[in-house]
Amino acid sequence: MRKKQIVCFFLGCLLESAFSLAIAQNVGDLPASPEYKGEIRRGPDGKLTVQSPEHEAVVQGVEQREPRILVVGEGEKVSTISDAARLARDGDVVEIRSGEYRGQPAVWTQNKLTIRGTGKRPVMLADGRNAEGKAIWVIRGGDIRIENIEFRGARVPVGNGAGIRFERGHLTVDRCAFFDNEMGILTANFPELALDVLNSEFGAAPQHAGQLHHLLYVGSIGRFSVRGSRFEQGYLGHLLKSRARENDVRYNFLVDGEGGRASYELEFPNGGLAYVIGNVIEQAAGTDNPVLVSYGAEGPRWQDNALYFAHNTMVNDFHAGTFLKIWNEKFPDGIEAWVINNLTVGDGDLFRPAQGRFEGNMTAQRRDLLVYGGIPSRPNNGSPLRGAVRIPGAARGVDLLPDAEFMFPAGVHPIRRGNAITPGAFQ
Repeated sequence: MRKKQIVCFFLGCLLESAFSLAIAQNVGDLPASPEYKGEIRRGPDGKLTVQSPEHEAVVQGVEQREPRILVVGEGEKVSTISDAARLARDGDVVEIRSGEYRGQPAVWTQNKLTIRGTGKRPVMLADGRNAEGKAIWVIRGGDIRIENIEFRGARVPVGNGAGIRFERGHLTVDRCAFFDNEMGILTANFPELALDVLNSEFGAAPQHAGQLHHLLYVGSIGRFSVRGSRFEQGYLGHLLKSRARENDVRYNFLVDGEGGRASYELEFPNGGLAYVIGNVIEQAAGTDNPVLVSYGAEGPRWQDNALYFAHNTMVNDFHAGTFLKIWNEKFPDGIEAWVINNLTVGDGDLFRPAQGRFEGNMTAQRRDLLVYGGIPSRPNNGSPLRGAVRIPGAARGVDLLPDAEFMFPAGVHPIRRGNAITPGAFQ
């Protein structure tokens, strides 16, 4: 039996060797391997398409490549802002050297783009020119950040020339300045837009008879926030006007100042959800509108309408007026309003809401406050205001007690919270 097994194993090995030899002798007769054309994938429209290796390499290259730095300025390969806007690609960083850039309007359409001034803040001077009849810069990209740039002198025939016209995506503006523009920043009216303004300055509205020039005009966008920014020297228009669905206005200095003639210092004409916390708001003696802050004057645009107004210091240099006016009669479903721990200085009324909370609001005399940024607004260390109010709590999960303060001329600094809570913007 064992001899038969050995014989069978030996014959099997011979047959396998012969079969392998036959294949090896005929391998040259086999057809060549087909060329790889790519993978078959089903597109969004349901159709099958071939994604080539070249296509995949390009896509991966865009996603993985390091940001390219494009330097702009006198003596550089790219010397004008208009050329930089044309040459920039998605994901780039555009660095603008210090200096004045006259008559160089630009339209930015890139995604994930950073544009920043280096050194002393570079100045974009309109000098009679504009982009698309709208602004010095038009922003129409996906996600753009602008840092340390100044915009001056925007003019267009219809009277709303902006330093920046924001029309698409998400825009962040940090440490920028807007002076002598018909509008500092003006946005489009699309709910998918989001605008964040940080540590920036707005002022010197043009004095054109019969025209309303707002320093910052936010249209009907989805979300808007402004923090650590200073607004001054309006003329007939508002310092800050927002129609956004959601608003967060925190630690700003909305002070029209000597010679200012702004209308509202802060307005939400269509309501929306608004958190207004820790701001200094001042109305100049020359105003034509005695209301400092207005909510809902034109009736609702959004379903959710509520105002949470806490720890603001409001100074009225006009002989009379209204510190806060809420237009309840324009809202059939009513407005939830919390008005808590605000400090008023000067003559005027503080609106008591029909529904919500109204507590901890106090009045101070000018002589009892320290001058900060040109106006009496900060309680001294021994002020009886210190420790005079209670912790305001949270509204919809948002803490209404300030954790920072405005820092002149623009910016914020964090503060330590204690048990001695003071009404107004300064703890």
